[in-house]
Amino acid sequence: MEYANLSVEEIRRQLEEAESKQNELKRALETRRREAKKEVAQELRDLIEQRGYTLEEMLEELAPRKSRRGGSRKSSGSRQYTEYFDPENPENVYVRGVLPRWMKSKMTEKGLDPSSKEDRDTFKSTYLKVKQN
Repeated sequence: MEYANLSVEEIRRQLEEAESKQNELKRALETRRREAKKEVAQELRDLIEQRGYTLEEMLEELAPRKSRRGGSRKSSGSRQYTEYFDPENPENVYVRGVLPRWMKSKMTEKGLDPSSKEDRDTFKSTYLKVKQN
């Protein structure tokens, strides 16, 4: 359809009609999704029953399980983070967090932006070495 020849009122009317159709389609979609969910639920109930189980038994299997370890959780202090060091000065070490001055300076010298995650990752992979424990 050629819209250039339509008046402002005709364009507004067509927009209103399009919005109305869009709302109708959204309602139809929601209705169809609800119907489809009911169909799937019934198919699942039938399958569960055919296999000789109850819905409650299957819900127990499907529900997220809680940890069975009884609270023996590792403390956050036991995490191992990658340690990077400057091959030109092995005393310059970076583990994580705020960038040290030496690292910011070297990044700037190499034309990299310390505030850019991509540049930080590039710098670590290109100019630093990983400390082997």
